[in-house]
Amino acid sequence: MTPTRSGRILVTDDDAAIRTVVREALRRAGHVVEVAGSLAEQRRAFAHFRPDVLVTDVVLPDGNGLDAVGDLRTSQPGLPVIVLSAQNTFTTALRANEQGAFDYLPKPFDLGELTRTVADALRSTQSGEDPVEEEPGEELPLIGRSPAMQEVYRTIARVVSNDLTVLVLGESGTGKELVARAIHDFGARKAAPFVPVNMAAIPRELIESELFGHERGAFTGAAQRNAGRFEQAQGGTLFLDEIGDMPLEAQTRLLRVLQSGEFTPVGSARAIRADVRIISATHQDLPRLTADGGFREDLYYRLNVVPVRLPPLRERGGDVALLARYFLDRAAANGLPRKSLDEAAALRLEKHGWPGNVRELENLMRRLAALSRDPVIGAALVEQQLVHGQGGGTIVPEASSLGEAIEHHLARHLASYGTDLPPDGLYDRLLAEVERPLFRLALAAVRGNQLKAAKLLGLNRNTLRKKLTELGVGPVVRKAD
Repeated sequence: MTPTRSGRILVTDDDAAIRTVVREALRRAGHVVEVAGSLAEQRRAFAHFRPDVLVTDVVLPDGNGLDAVGDLRTSQPGLPVIVLSAQNTFTTALRANEQGAFDYLPKPFDLGELTRTVADALRSTQSGEDPVEEEPGEELPLIGRSPAMQEVYRTIARVVSNDLTVLVLGESGTGKELVARAIHDFGARKAAPFVPVNMAAIPRELIESELFGHERGAFTGAAQRNAGRFEQAQGGTLFLDEIGDMPLEAQTRLLRVLQSGEFTPVGSARAIRADVRIISATHQDLPRLTADGGFREDLYYRLNVVPVRLPPLRERGGDVALLARYFLDRAAANGLPRKSLDEAAALRLEKHGWPGNVRELENLMRRLAALSRDPVIGAALVEQQLVHGQGGGTIVPEASSLGEAIEHHLARHLASYGTDLPPDGLYDRLLAEVERPLFRLALAAVRGNQLKAAKLLGLNRNTLRKKLTELGVGPVVRKAD
Protein backbone atom coordinates (compact mmCIF):
# COMPACT_ATOMS: atom_id res chain seq x y z
CA MET A 1 0.00 0.00 0.00
CA THR A 2 1.24 3.50 -0.84
CA PRO A 3 2.09 5.31 2.41
CA THR A 4 -0.26 8.15 3.32
CA ARG A 5 1.29 11.59 3.05
CA SER A 6 0.15 14.75 4.78
CA GLY A 7 -1.72 17.19 2.58
CA ARG A 8 -3.24 20.63 2.29
CA ILE A 9 -6.98 20.33 2.94
CA LEU A 10 -9.57 23.07 2.33
CA VAL A 11 -12.79 22.58 4.33
CA THR A 12 -15.91 24.60 3.37
CA ASP A 13 -19.00 24.49 5.59
CA ASP A 14 -21.35 27.22 6.83
CA ASP A 15 -21.53 25.62 10.28
CA ALA A 16 -18.68 27.01 12.42
CA ALA A 17 -18.84 24.03 14.80
CA ILE A 18 -18.40 21.54 11.95
CA ARG A 19 -15.51 23.59 10.53
CA THR A 20 -13.75 23.54 13.90
CA VAL A 21 -14.27 19.82 14.58
CA VAL A 22 -13.19 18.77 11.07
CA ARG A 23 -10.16 21.12 11.09
CA GLU A 24 -8.90 19.74 14.41
CA ALA A 25 -9.46 16.10 13.39
CA LEU A 26 -7.53 16.58 10.14
CA ARG A 27 -4.77 18.52 11.85
CA ARG A 28 -4.33 15.67 14.34
CA ALA A 29 -3.96 13.39 11.32
CA GLY A 30 -1.00 15.52 10.19
CA HIS A 31 -2.63 17.71 7.53
CA VAL A 32 -2.47 21.45 6.96
CA VAL A 33 -6.05 22.73 7.03
CA GLU A 34 -7.72 25.93 5.84
CA VAL A 35 -11.45 26.57 6.41
CA ALA A 36 -14.13 28.63 4.67
CA GLY A 37 -17.76 29.40 5.53
CA SER A 38 -19.07 30.33 2.07
CA LEU A 39 -18.31 30.03 -1.63
CA ALA A 40 -16.75 33.49 -1.65
CA GLU A 41 -14.40 32.55 1.19
CA GLN A 42 -13.69 29.25 -0.57
CA ARG A 43 -12.63 31.05 -3.76
CA ARG A 44 -10.32 33.41 -1.86
CA ALA A 45 -8.76 30.54 0.10
CA PHE A 46 -8.40 28.44 -3.04
CA ALA A 47 -6.42 31.18 -4.79
CA HIS A 48 -3.65 31.37 -2.19
CA PHE A 49 -3.88 27.95 -0.46
CA ARG A 50 -3.99 25.62 -3.50
CA PRO A 51 -5.33 22.57 -1.60
CA ASP A 52 -4.55 18.94 -2.35
CA VAL A 53 -8.10 17.94 -1.31
CA LEU A 54 -11.32 19.96 -1.05
CA VAL A 55 -13.98 18.99 1.54
CA THR A 56 -17.18 20.93 0.88
CA ASP A 57 -20.78 21.17 2.03
CA VAL A 58 -23.52 21.41 -0.61
CA VAL A 59 -25.85 24.10 0.78
CA LEU A 60 -23.83 27.26 1.46
CA PRO A 61 -25.05 30.82 2.19
CA ASP A 62 -24.16 32.15 -1.26
CA GLY A 63 -24.75 29.12 -3.50
CA ASN A 64 -24.46 25.39 -4.11
CA GLY A 65 -21.14 23.78 -3.31
CA LEU A 66 -21.56 21.19 -6.08
CA ASP A 67 -22.01 23.93 -8.71
CA ALA A 68 -18.64 25.40 -7.78
CA VAL A 69 -16.74 22.12 -8.07
CA GLY A 70 -16.54 22.29 -11.86
CA ASP A 71 -14.90 25.73 -11.84
CA LEU A 72 -12.38 24.74 -9.19
CA ARG A 73 -11.40 21.57 -11.03
CA THR A 74 -10.97 23.54 -14.25
CA SER A 75 -8.22 25.58 -12.62
CA GLN A 76 -6.82 22.53 -10.81
CA PRO A 77 -7.55 19.34 -12.79
CA GLY A 78 -7.61 16.13 -10.78
CA LEU A 79 -8.43 17.87 -7.49
CA PRO A 80 -10.15 15.27 -5.26
CA VAL A 81 -13.41 16.64 -3.85
CA ILE A 82 -15.20 15.11 -0.85
CA VAL A 83 -18.82 16.23 -0.60
CA LEU A 84 -20.67 16.56 2.71
CA SER A 85 -24.43 17.05 2.79
CA ALA A 86 -27.35 17.08 5.20
CA GLN A 87 -29.76 16.76 2.26
CA ASN A 88 -29.03 13.03 2.14
CA THR A 89 -30.95 12.15 -1.03
CA PHE A 90 -30.16 9.86 -3.92
CA THR A 91 -30.00 12.89 -6.23
CA THR A 92 -27.34 14.52 -4.01
CA ALA A 93 -25.18 11.38 -4.08
CA LEU A 94 -25.61 11.09 -7.84
CA ARG A 95 -24.83 14.77 -8.51
CA ALA A 96 -21.69 14.46 -6.39
CA ASN A 97 -20.63 11.53 -8.58
CA GLU A 98 -21.53 13.43 -11.78
CA GLN A 99 -19.38 16.38 -10.70
CA GLY A 100 -16.42 14.04 -10.34
CA ALA A 101 -16.43 14.01 -6.53
CA PHE A 102 -14.02 11.54 -4.97
CA ASP A 103 -16.63 10.55 -2.37
CA TYR A 104 -19.88 11.64 -0.76
CA LEU A 105 -20.48 11.52 3.00
CA PRO A 106 -23.98 12.21 4.34
CA LYS A 107 -24.35 14.21 7.55
CA PRO A 108 -24.01 13.34 10.34
CA PHE A 109 -20.73 11.72 9.32
CA ASP A 110 -18.10 9.85 11.28
CA LEU A 111 -14.87 11.81 11.76
CA GLY A 112 -12.81 8.66 11.48
CA GLU A 113 -14.42 7.84 8.14
CA LEU A 114 -13.79 11.39 6.89
CA THR A 115 -10.14 11.18 7.92
CA ARG A 116 -9.73 7.85 6.12
CA THR A 117 -11.48 9.23 3.01
CA VAL A 118 -9.11 12.22 2.93
CA ALA A 119 -6.15 9.83 3.16
CA ASP A 120 -7.57 7.75 0.29
CA ALA A 121 -8.07 10.92 -1.78
CA LEU A 122 -4.44 11.93 -1.26
CA ARG A 123 -3.28 8.45 -2.30
CA SER A 124 -5.40 8.71 -5.45
CA THR A 125 -3.52 11.84 -6.52
CA GLN A 126 -0.23 10.00 -6.00
CA SER A 127 -1.36 7.08 -8.18
CA GLY A 128 -2.72 9.34 -10.89
CA GLU A 129 -6.37 8.32 -10.49
CA ASP A 130 -8.95 10.85 -11.57
CA PRO A 131 -12.67 10.49 -10.92
CA VAL A 132 -14.73 10.12 -14.07
CA GLU A 133 -17.46 12.72 -14.62
CA GLU A 134 -20.87 11.60 -15.79
CA GLU A 135 -23.56 13.33 -17.79
CA PRO A 136 -26.43 14.38 -15.52
CA GLY A 137 -29.59 12.30 -15.77
CA GLU A 138 -33.19 13.03 -14.90
CA GLU A 139 -34.36 12.76 -11.31
CA LEU A 140 -35.48 9.36 -10.07
CA PRO A 141 -37.71 8.95 -6.99
CA LEU A 142 -35.46 6.95 -4.69
CA ILE A 143 -36.73 8.32 -1.41
CA GLY A 144 -35.12 8.14 2.03
CA ARG A 145 -32.55 9.86 4.22
CA SER A 146 -31.79 7.10 6.72
CA PRO A 147 -28.15 5.97 7.10
CA ALA A 148 -29.06 2.60 5.58
CA MET A 149 -30.36 4.27 2.41
CA GLN A 150 -27.34 6.58 2.22
CA GLU A 151 -25.13 3.52 1.79
CA VAL A 152 -27.41 2.33 -1.03
CA TYR A 153 -27.15 5.73 -2.76
CA ARG A 154 -23.38 5.74 -2.50
CA THR A 155 -23.08 2.24 -3.95
CA ILE A 156 -25.38 3.09 -6.87
CA ALA A 157 -23.44 6.26 -7.60
CA ARG A 158 -20.22 4.25 -7.79
CA VAL A 159 -21.49 1.59 -10.21
CA VAL A 160 -23.50 3.66 -12.72
CA SER A 161 -20.38 4.55 -14.71
CA ASN A 162 -19.22 0.94 -15.29
CA ASP A 163 -20.61 -2.40 -16.45
CA LEU A 164 -19.99 -4.44 -13.31
CA THR A 165 -22.56 -7.13 -12.56
CA VAL A 166 -24.81 -6.11 -9.65
CA LEU A 167 -26.82 -8.29 -7.27
CA VAL A 168 -29.63 -6.46 -5.44
CA LEU A 169 -30.59 -8.16 -2.18
CA GLY A 170 -33.62 -7.41 -0.04
CA GLU A 171 -37.00 -8.54 1.19
CA SER A 172 -40.02 -8.50 -1.10
CA GLY A 173 -41.41 -5.00 -1.57
CA THR A 174 -38.22 -3.09 -0.75
CA GLY A 175 -37.83 -1.69 -4.27
CA LYS A 176 -35.18 -3.88 -5.88
CA GLU A 177 -36.35 -3.16 -9.44
CA LEU A 178 -36.27 0.58 -8.70
CA VAL A 179 -32.59 0.27 -7.78
CA ALA A 180 -31.89 -1.69 -10.97
CA ARG A 181 -33.65 0.98 -13.04
CA ALA A 182 -31.65 3.72 -11.31
CA ILE A 183 -28.36 2.02 -12.19
CA HIS A 184 -29.52 1.70 -15.82
CA ASP A 185 -31.12 5.14 -16.21
CA PHE A 186 -28.09 7.00 -14.89
CA GLY A 187 -25.46 4.86 -16.63
CA ALA A 188 -23.85 4.76 -20.05
CA ARG A 189 -26.51 2.33 -21.35
CA LYS A 190 -29.48 4.57 -20.49
CA ALA A 191 -30.43 5.13 -24.17
CA ALA A 192 -30.75 1.35 -24.73
CA PRO A 193 -33.51 -0.96 -23.41
CA PHE A 194 -34.01 -1.92 -19.78
CA VAL A 195 -35.55 -5.41 -19.90
CA PRO A 196 -36.90 -6.91 -16.65
CA VAL A 197 -37.78 -10.58 -16.35
CA ASN A 198 -39.22 -12.28 -13.27
CA MET A 199 -37.65 -15.73 -13.04
CA ALA A 200 -40.32 -16.92 -10.58
CA ALA A 201 -43.11 -16.20 -13.08
CA ILE A 202 -41.77 -18.26 -16.01
CA PRO A 203 -42.74 -21.95 -16.36
CA ARG A 204 -39.67 -24.16 -16.07
CA GLU A 205 -40.00 -25.57 -19.58
CA LEU A 206 -40.06 -22.09 -21.15
CA ILE A 207 -37.15 -20.43 -19.34
CA GLU A 208 -34.49 -21.06 -22.02
CA SER A 209 -36.79 -19.87 -24.80
CA GLU A 210 -37.77 -16.81 -22.73
CA LEU A 211 -34.18 -15.81 -22.04
CA PHE A 212 -32.40 -16.80 -25.24
CA GLY A 213 -35.22 -16.93 -27.81
CA HIS A 214 -35.99 -19.68 -30.29
CA GLU A 215 -36.06 -20.32 -34.02
CA ARG A 216 -39.15 -21.24 -35.99
CA GLY A 217 -39.86 -24.96 -35.64
CA ALA A 218 -37.51 -25.35 -32.66
CA PHE A 219 -40.28 -27.16 -30.78
CA THR A 220 -43.97 -27.90 -31.09
CA GLY A 221 -45.87 -24.63 -31.28
CA ALA A 222 -42.87 -22.51 -32.33
CA ALA A 223 -44.57 -21.06 -35.41
CA GLN A 224 -42.14 -18.17 -35.79
CA ARG A 225 -38.79 -16.94 -34.58
CA ASN A 226 -38.87 -15.31 -31.14
CA ALA A 227 -36.25 -12.92 -29.77
CA GLY A 228 -35.45 -13.75 -26.15
CA ARG A 229 -34.81 -11.28 -23.35
CA PHE A 230 -31.03 -11.26 -23.94
CA GLU A 231 -31.58 -10.19 -27.53
CA GLN A 232 -34.24 -7.63 -26.55
CA ALA A 233 -31.80 -6.05 -24.08
CA GLN A 234 -28.87 -5.77 -26.52
CA GLY A 235 -26.86 -2.65 -25.71
CA GLY A 236 -28.82 -2.14 -22.50
CA THR A 237 -29.55 -3.85 -19.19
CA LEU A 238 -31.13 -7.22 -18.44
CA PHE A 239 -32.70 -7.34 -14.98
CA LEU A 240 -33.13 -10.91 -13.68
CA ASP A 241 -35.56 -10.58 -10.79
CA GLU A 242 -36.01 -13.41 -8.27
CA ILE A 243 -32.88 -15.12 -9.57
CA GLY A 244 -32.99 -17.50 -6.59
CA ASP A 245 -36.05 -19.19 -8.14
CA MET A 246 -34.19 -20.11 -11.33
CA PRO A 247 -34.04 -23.91 -11.90
CA LEU A 248 -30.61 -25.52 -11.75
CA GLU A 249 -30.55 -26.54 -15.43
CA ALA A 250 -31.30 -22.95 -16.49
CA GLN A 251 -28.61 -21.71 -14.08
CA THR A 252 -26.07 -23.81 -15.95
CA ARG A 253 -27.07 -22.24 -19.28
CA LEU A 254 -26.96 -18.72 -17.83
CA LEU A 255 -23.50 -19.36 -16.35
CA ARG A 256 -22.26 -20.47 -19.76
CA VAL A 257 -23.53 -17.24 -21.32
CA LEU A 258 -21.88 -15.11 -18.64
CA GLN A 259 -18.59 -16.95 -19.12
CA SER A 260 -18.54 -16.87 -22.92
CA GLY A 261 -20.39 -13.61 -23.54
CA GLU A 262 -22.54 -15.38 -26.16
CA PHE A 263 -25.96 -17.05 -26.27
CA THR A 264 -27.60 -19.38 -28.76
CA PRO A 265 -31.37 -19.33 -29.37
CA VAL A 266 -33.17 -22.66 -28.96
CA GLY A 267 -33.06 -24.54 -32.27
CA SER A 268 -30.25 -22.42 -33.71
CA ALA A 269 -26.58 -23.14 -34.38
CA ARG A 270 -25.69 -19.43 -34.55
CA ALA A 271 -24.23 -17.82 -31.43
CA ILE A 272 -25.11 -14.18 -30.74
CA ARG A 273 -22.82 -11.82 -28.85
CA ALA A 274 -24.46 -10.75 -25.55
CA ASP A 275 -23.90 -7.00 -25.25
CA VAL A 276 -25.87 -6.53 -22.02
CA ARG A 277 -25.29 -5.47 -18.46
CA ILE A 278 -26.64 -8.01 -15.96
CA ILE A 279 -28.39 -6.89 -12.79
CA SER A 280 -30.09 -9.58 -10.73
CA ALA A 281 -32.15 -9.51 -7.55
CA THR A 282 -33.53 -11.89 -4.95
CA HIS A 283 -35.24 -11.91 -1.58
CA GLN A 284 -33.68 -15.30 -0.80
CA ASP A 285 -30.53 -16.10 1.17
CA LEU A 286 -28.35 -17.16 -1.78
CA PRO A 287 -25.35 -18.35 0.29
CA ARG A 288 -27.67 -20.67 2.23
CA LEU A 289 -29.42 -21.75 -0.98
CA THR A 290 -25.99 -22.46 -2.49
CA ALA A 291 -24.95 -24.51 0.54
CA ASP A 292 -28.19 -26.51 0.25
CA GLY A 293 -27.48 -27.28 -3.40
CA GLY A 294 -30.30 -25.15 -4.78
CA PHE A 295 -28.08 -22.55 -6.44
CA ARG A 296 -24.80 -22.93 -8.30
CA GLU A 297 -21.87 -21.54 -6.35
CA ASP A 298 -19.98 -20.46 -9.47
CA LEU A 299 -23.04 -18.59 -10.77
CA TYR A 300 -23.48 -16.89 -7.40
CA TYR A 301 -19.95 -15.50 -7.56
CA ARG A 302 -20.52 -14.38 -11.16
CA LEU A 303 -23.64 -12.45 -10.18
CA ASN A 304 -22.43 -11.12 -6.83
CA VAL A 305 -19.65 -8.84 -8.13
CA VAL A 306 -21.22 -5.75 -6.52
CA PRO A 307 -23.91 -6.47 -3.91
CA VAL A 308 -26.49 -3.78 -3.09
CA ARG A 309 -28.36 -4.59 0.10
CA LEU A 310 -31.72 -2.86 0.36
CA PRO A 311 -32.83 -2.45 3.99
CA PRO A 312 -36.38 -3.43 4.99
CA LEU A 313 -38.62 -0.48 5.76
CA ARG A 314 -38.64 -1.30 9.49
CA GLU A 315 -34.87 -0.56 9.56
CA ARG A 316 -35.15 2.80 7.78
CA GLY A 317 -35.80 5.03 10.79
CA GLY A 318 -37.44 8.31 9.80
CA ASP A 319 -38.04 7.33 6.16
CA VAL A 320 -41.62 6.09 6.59
CA ALA A 321 -43.27 9.50 6.94
CA LEU A 322 -41.13 10.87 4.10
CA LEU A 323 -42.19 8.02 1.82
CA ALA A 324 -45.83 8.25 2.93
CA ARG A 325 -46.06 11.92 1.96
CA TYR A 326 -44.38 11.19 -1.36
CA PHE A 327 -46.91 8.43 -2.12
CA LEU A 328 -49.80 10.75 -1.23
CA ASP A 329 -48.43 13.31 -3.70
CA ARG A 330 -48.11 10.64 -6.36
CA ALA A 331 -51.65 9.40 -5.67
CA ALA A 332 -52.92 12.96 -6.19
CA ALA A 333 -50.99 13.22 -9.45
CA ASN A 334 -52.77 10.02 -10.56
CA GLY A 335 -56.21 11.47 -9.95
CA LEU A 336 -56.95 10.60 -6.32
CA PRO A 337 -57.94 13.38 -3.87
CA ARG A 338 -55.01 15.39 -2.51
CA LYS A 339 -54.45 14.49 1.15
CA SER A 340 -51.85 15.11 3.84
CA LEU A 341 -50.89 13.41 7.13
CA ASP A 342 -51.09 14.92 10.59
CA GLU A 343 -48.19 14.34 12.97
CA ALA A 344 -49.99 11.65 14.97
CA ALA A 345 -50.73 9.69 11.79
CA ALA A 346 -47.11 9.96 10.66
CA LEU A 347 -45.96 8.74 14.08
CA ARG A 348 -48.32 5.75 13.91
CA LEU A 349 -46.93 4.81 10.50
CA GLU A 350 -43.37 4.96 11.85
CA LYS A 351 -44.28 2.46 14.60
CA HIS A 352 -45.72 -0.13 12.21
CA GLY A 353 -43.69 -3.24 11.34
CA TRP A 354 -44.24 -3.12 7.53
CA PRO A 355 -43.90 -6.82 6.59
CA GLY A 356 -44.76 -5.81 3.01
CA ASN A 357 -42.15 -3.03 3.07
CA VAL A 358 -42.37 -0.03 0.72
CA ARG A 359 -44.93 -1.72 -1.55
CA GLU A 360 -47.27 -2.18 1.42
CA LEU A 361 -46.84 1.46 2.44
CA GLU A 362 -47.58 2.73 -1.07
CA ASN A 363 -50.77 0.66 -1.32
CA LEU A 364 -51.89 1.83 2.12
CA MET A 365 -51.39 5.50 1.22
CA ARG A 366 -53.40 5.10 -1.99
CA ARG A 367 -56.19 3.50 0.01
CA LEU A 368 -56.10 6.26 2.64
CA ALA A 369 -56.21 8.93 -0.06
CA ALA A 370 -59.33 7.31 -1.48
CA LEU A 371 -61.10 6.64 1.84
CA SER A 372 -60.37 9.73 3.92
CA ARG A 373 -63.25 12.24 3.96
CA ASP A 374 -61.00 14.93 5.39
CA PRO A 375 -58.09 16.64 3.62
CA VAL A 376 -55.83 15.74 6.54
CA ILE A 377 -55.50 12.04 7.40
CA GLY A 378 -55.54 11.36 11.12
CA ALA A 379 -54.11 8.57 13.26
CA ALA A 380 -57.53 6.97 13.83
CA LEU A 381 -58.03 6.20 10.14
CA VAL A 382 -54.45 4.95 9.82
CA GLU A 383 -54.99 2.64 12.81
CA GLN A 384 -58.27 1.38 11.38
CA GLN A 385 -56.71 0.51 8.03
CA LEU A 386 -53.65 -1.12 9.57
CA VAL A 387 -55.77 -3.34 11.84
CA HIS A 388 -58.89 -3.99 9.76
CA GLY A 389 -57.87 -3.05 6.25
CA GLN A 390 -56.08 -5.17 3.69
CA GLY A 391 -52.64 -3.68 4.15
CA GLY A 392 -51.20 -7.01 5.15
CA GLY A 393 -49.39 -5.61 8.18
CA THR A 394 -51.55 -6.91 11.00
CA ILE A 395 -50.51 -9.55 13.48
CA VAL A 396 -52.64 -12.60 12.74
CA PRO A 397 -53.81 -14.93 15.51
CA GLU A 398 -52.00 -18.21 15.95
CA ALA A 399 -53.21 -20.64 13.30
CA SER A 400 -54.93 -23.79 14.50
CA SER A 401 -53.91 -25.76 11.39
CA LEU A 402 -51.37 -25.75 8.58
CA GLY A 403 -54.13 -24.72 6.18
CA GLU A 404 -54.93 -21.63 8.27
CA ALA A 405 -51.24 -20.70 8.48
CA ILE A 406 -50.91 -20.92 4.70
CA GLU A 407 -54.12 -18.94 4.25
CA HIS A 408 -52.84 -16.14 6.51
CA HIS A 409 -49.51 -16.08 4.68
CA LEU A 410 -51.12 -16.04 1.25
CA ALA A 411 -53.62 -13.32 2.27
CA ARG A 412 -50.79 -11.05 3.40
CA HIS A 413 -48.81 -11.80 0.24
CA LEU A 414 -51.74 -10.92 -2.03
CA ALA A 415 -52.65 -7.83 0.00
CA SER A 416 -49.13 -6.42 -0.44
CA TYR A 417 -49.91 -5.95 -4.16
CA GLY A 418 -52.97 -3.80 -3.41
CA THR A 419 -55.03 -3.30 -6.55
CA ASP A 420 -52.27 -4.78 -8.74
CA LEU A 421 -52.14 -8.44 -9.65
CA PRO A 422 -49.10 -10.47 -8.58
CA PRO A 423 -46.93 -12.02 -11.33
CA ASP A 424 -48.37 -15.05 -13.14
CA GLY A 425 -47.52 -18.52 -11.86
CA LEU A 426 -48.68 -18.03 -8.26
CA TYR A 427 -49.82 -21.66 -7.96
CA ASP A 428 -46.43 -23.11 -8.92
CA ARG A 429 -44.57 -20.60 -6.73
CA LEU A 430 -46.71 -21.39 -3.70
CA LEU A 431 -46.30 -25.15 -4.20
CA ALA A 432 -42.53 -24.77 -4.49
CA GLU A 433 -42.48 -22.62 -1.34
CA VAL A 434 -44.26 -25.38 0.59
CA GLU A 435 -42.55 -28.36 -1.05
CA ARG A 436 -38.97 -27.14 -0.71
CA PRO A 437 -38.87 -27.05 3.13
CA LEU A 438 -41.00 -30.23 3.25
CA PHE A 439 -38.49 -32.24 1.22
CA ARG A 440 -35.52 -30.64 2.99
CA LEU A 441 -36.92 -31.51 6.44
CA ALA A 442 -37.91 -35.00 5.35
CA LEU A 443 -34.37 -35.70 4.17
CA ALA A 444 -32.94 -34.28 7.37
CA ALA A 445 -35.25 -36.47 9.46
CA VAL A 446 -33.86 -39.64 7.85
CA ARG A 447 -30.28 -38.31 7.63
CA GLY A 448 -30.29 -38.12 3.84
CA ASN A 449 -31.53 -41.64 3.11
CA GLN A 450 -33.66 -41.16 -0.01
CA LEU A 451 -35.36 -44.55 0.25
CA LYS A 452 -36.55 -43.76 3.78
CA ALA A 453 -37.50 -40.20 2.77
CA ALA A 454 -39.63 -41.54 -0.10
CA LYS A 455 -41.41 -43.91 2.28
CA LEU A 456 -41.94 -41.10 4.81
CA LEU A 457 -43.49 -38.88 2.14
CA GLY A 458 -45.50 -41.66 0.50
CA LEU A 459 -43.67 -41.36 -2.83
CA ASN A 460 -41.68 -43.78 -4.92
CA ARG A 461 -37.94 -43.20 -5.07
CA ASN A 462 -37.87 -42.01 -8.70
CA THR A 463 -40.54 -39.40 -8.00
CA LEU A 464 -38.58 -38.22 -4.97
CA ARG A 465 -35.38 -37.85 -7.00
CA LYS A 466 -37.22 -35.92 -9.71
CA LYS A 467 -38.75 -33.53 -7.16
CA LEU A 468 -35.42 -32.98 -5.43
CA THR A 469 -33.86 -31.98 -8.77
CA GLU A 470 -36.78 -29.70 -9.69
CA LEU A 471 -36.75 -27.95 -6.33
CA GLY A 472 -32.98 -27.70 -6.10
CA VAL A 473 -32.84 -29.52 -2.76
CA GLY A 474 -29.37 -30.91 -2.27
CA PRO A 475 -28.23 -34.02 -0.40
CA VAL A 476 -28.05 -34.03 3.39
CA VAL A 477 -24.59 -34.65 4.80
CA ARG A 478 -24.77 -37.58 7.22
CA LYS A 479 -23.19 -37.05 10.59
CA ALA A 480 -21.72 -39.82 12.65
CA ASP A 481 -23.67 -40.86 15.74
